Amino acid sequence: MRTSPAVLASTVLVALAAPPAAAQGHVTFSVDWHSPSVGLPDSFTGTPITAGDVLTPVSLTPVLGPLPLPGIWTSAGLGPPAPGLAIPTYPLCAGVPTCQACPIEVDAYSAGLDRLLLGNEPPGVFWFSVDAYGWGLPGPPIVPNLLSEGPAGGIAEAPADVWIDLGIPPGPVPPPPFGPIVGHVGAVDGNGLPGPSPFAYPGLGLIEPSPPTFVPCDPGDNLDALNAFAPGPAPPFPVYYSLDTGFPDPNGYPNAGSAFANGFVGGDVLVSPAPGVPPVLFAPAAALGLDLLMGFDSDDLDALMLAENGTGAFEPSLTPYDWIGGATDMLLFSVRRGSAVIGAPDSIFGMPIEPGDILTTPLLGGLSPYPGILVPAEALGLATVRFGAPNPLTGADDLDALSSPFAPFFDCDLNGIEDAIDIAFGTHTDVNLNGIPDVCELVGGPYCLGVACPCGNNDPNAGCVNSTGVGALLSATGTSSVTNDDLKLTVSSMPVNKFGVFYMGPNQIALPFGDGLRCVGGGGVGLFRYNPPLNSGAAGSISIGPGLVAWSSGFPPGGAITPGSTWQFQCWYRDPFGPCGQFFNLSNGYSVTFTP
Repeated sequence: MRTSPAVLASTVLVALAAPPAAAQGHVTFSVDWHSPSVGLPDSFTGTPITAGDVLTPVSLTPVLGPLPLPGIWTSAGLGPPAPGLAIPTYPLCAGVPTCQACPIEVDAYSAGLDRLLLGNEPPGVFWFSVDAYGWGLPGPPIVPNLLSEGPAGGIAEAPADVWIDLGIPPGPVPPPPFGPIVGHVGAVDGNGLPGPSPFAYPGLGLIEPSPPTFVPCDPGDNLDALNAFAPGPAPPFPVYYSLDTGFPDPNGYPNAGSAFANGFVGGDVLVSPAPGVPPVLFAPAAALGLDLLMGFDSDDLDALMLAENGTGAFEPSLTPYDWIGGATDMLLFSVRRGSAVIGAPDSIFGMPIEPGDILTTPLLGGLSPYPGILVPAEALGLATVRFGAPNPLTGADDLDALSSPFAPFFDCDLNGIEDAIDIAFGTHTDVNLNGIPDVCELVGGPYCLGVACPCGNNDPNAGCVNSTGVGALLSATGTSSVTNDDLKLTVSSMPVNKFGVFYMGPNQIALPFGDGLRCVGGGGVGLFRYNPPLNSGAAGSISIGPGLVAWSSGFPPGGAITPGSTWQFQCWYRDPFGPCGQFFNLSNGYSVTFTP
């Protein structure tokens, strides 16, 4: 069944009006108290956003901008939009103005349904963010990355973005020099728009840019917790999260201190088991190897990735990957810059812990009582003191949020690989730098749909009705890139075993012609036919392309397809038993503006 452009447009408008019930992939997140989105009305109910609310883009899944502000998916309090985490301090912080610290901040978050790591993961498993001071390591020449989008590139588009790894070897992975520097690439953007850099990728509706500052009010948002769930929307409860400690950030201003204010410490993992039920302790800091060096609330859990085994009780992993059988929980995390455990030897390799490491619970009989390094920061392309390549602003990059959807999130060609990885490795091109593989982009658009047809044989979703009872539909796949030259035109719903020919011209018209409408005009240049005619066969369909650009180079002067040119395409076909008795008909028109 065909869907008309009008129906598609109305569907999009409805989707933007309220949170839909489902989506192919769903991202939820929070922002820290320095972010300018805090205090602004969310896009679902107009409720002022707090640093404890779990947010989501209006479309649930990231899309290209411009975008409205996110909506509140799960309130930090009792709502609106609905009963949420019921954090006790929420009444003190509801409606607090932008750039005012309040003890409500959620700085790590998971639905407990992250991908269960098996020890040999494909690229793109780890989704993560960094804060405004993120610098990155030199690595593979793949962009966008922290070096191109963060302070090193002078762009400051990084702290609201989400990055994915380029492929991590089987773990636990040792830090360099024994382990590799693999790197990362951008997968989700803060606002879905290109900044000073030419790169754009699907966004969340956050405010950018956000250069590092040494004042409490940041000009842009910092994504502070993350849960990516594919396919479908993440179930809202139970949810697992961590609150914030109060020790200072690099700008000298204390963090929100939401953990202590609510009776916990920043290294605890909490759970809200149901809407409106206050948080309870799920995993205490000490069980994660935290708060052991300097005592109470001296370590801050800053990112969380959890695959809860279904018992509802915390059963810590005692050796990496013992969670595969379901006997333990896979609880991975990072610690915030400034935590006392940073620099202490980890329990697996005896290496100094860094704020960019992905950590696991202490190894049974390990080298220390502290967390173990499952994936070192350097493997993700993050700067460390340990490697001798420190971040010049802060000493080390901070892994600020972490998640792993259990299936590829953006996989437009269904090859099982994240689109950003395909683009990064050159498997697919992205000529217009919008984060969408060229092979998956819709190109141009239909026009001259079948209304005001010669004998009332209207079909508003295609060309004028032919002897099949519907109109012939001209559609396109591939891209509008002249370099790729991969545009393919297809006409369906033709009479079977009839000849048709494709032609193009510069102008759009709509004149009765045979049983249909002639939609392409010559405009002083002329019309250009793609010969020979093609037979529709038993399927009632013909196609032409890729190679239309190369073909057009043989047309008479004025007929070559070049970057920036716009051409209209149509198919003219035989139909001896058509409704108007004129023995031929035409498809709708299709307009394409070609890009480099």
